[in-house]
Amino acid sequence: MAETLTGAVPEVTDAVPEFPMPRAARCPFDPPPALKDLQEQAPLTKVRLWDGSESWLVTRYAEQRAILGDPRVSADTDSPGYPTKASPQGGEGKLSFIMMDDPEHARLRRMVTAPFAIKKVEALRPAVQRIVDDLIDELLAGPRPADLVERFALPLPSLVICELLGVPYDDHAFFQDNTKTMVHRDATPEQRGQAGREVAGYLAALIGKRLADPREDLLSSIAGRITAGEIDHQQATEMALLLLIAGHETTANMIALGTLALFQNPDQLALLRESDDPKLVASAVEELLRYLHITHLGRRRAAVADIEIAGQVVKAGDGLIMANEIANRDPEVFPDPDRLDITRDARRHVAFGFGVHQCLGQPLARMELQVVYGTLYKRIPTLRLAGSLDDVRFKHDAFIYGVHALPVTW
Repeated sequence: MAETLTGAVPEVTDAVPEFPMPRAARCPFDPPPALKDLQEQAPLTKVRLWDGSESWLVTRYAEQRAILGDPRVSADTDSPGYPTKASPQGGEGKLSFIMMDDPEHARLRRMVTAPFAIKKVEALRPAVQRIVDDLIDELLAGPRPADLVERFALPLPSLVICELLGVPYDDHAFFQDNTKTMVHRDATPEQRGQAGREVAGYLAALIGKRLADPREDLLSSIAGRITAGEIDHQQATEMALLLLIAGHETTANMIALGTLALFQNPDQLALLRESDDPKLVASAVEELLRYLHITHLGRRRAAVADIEIAGQVVKAGDGLIMANEIANRDPEVFPDPDRLDITRDARRHVAFGFGVHQCLGQPLARMELQVVYGTLYKRIPTLRLAGSLDDVRFKHDAFIYGVHALPVTW
């Protein structure tokens, strides 16, 4: 799924680095060096994609925020010039309202906004704390070394989103296995499509049950929209699929990758472990979100009108790719950006995007990460990597970056 960049389009004789760049032989937490070079040269660079089409790669923070907040750009994959992520080896489809424009985007998004409001999420904090404590108890009672991904990082957000949606956690292996296939870069379109249909069929059946027997969960609320004639069963299923995937896959990767980053920065881990200040924990979460960023395919948009930005005219029909991981390393906004510093004010990062398509579930993700980072290293103060960094398998083969396993001991 590599997408090639050219330094001067349409010249194809220049060096052509890959986007995303391979992660071998460099710090596994840093963006590709080619992105840093492009960021230093200009805020927007014309690049060539796998299919020969051209798009603008946006590498600086200010320009990304301006574009993401501009109504003259479209998130709809059917918009002319939209820079598809698909390649000859992979397909791409719409994932509910996040790939739509207003007013339909806003109409559908509002249907599931309430459970993710800050007050509602904060009310869940005690329950999440209990889940974290229980998982740590089980971790401590089990064998060493242990895989933190399997034993802790993946079960936590899966339990939380299952509870919120009303999906039986007993079925977690089914949807986790299929989700892995859906986000695997080397899976064929047929394999991804089959995995997506399996999970969609499962959720459609659950929604059907909630239509007949509503409960106090988000699936019942979504089913109620069908009864009210606001959406059909397919739209409801797509909405539930988006929430289920986003609700566990991204947070699980942040838990494990953030823990590994702290292991590699023991001074920052010590600060976090030894502090009882919830503000420092919240600050650490924001800094890790800025420093790591786990989605490296860029936010895609298409211009629907001519836009002048940074002295450059982006014409209607031009594609735009926001390389969010390098924007979070923009030295104009975050001094010494390649250093992990949990005391810095990193709240302006674009890990959750910006504008009307900003991540719906960010309050829940923040709260879960705050509970994890504020608890795990205190409960297990000697927690450390079992083995060396060279032994850790990073997810070069997935659309969501992280680690396949994180062997730890204490």
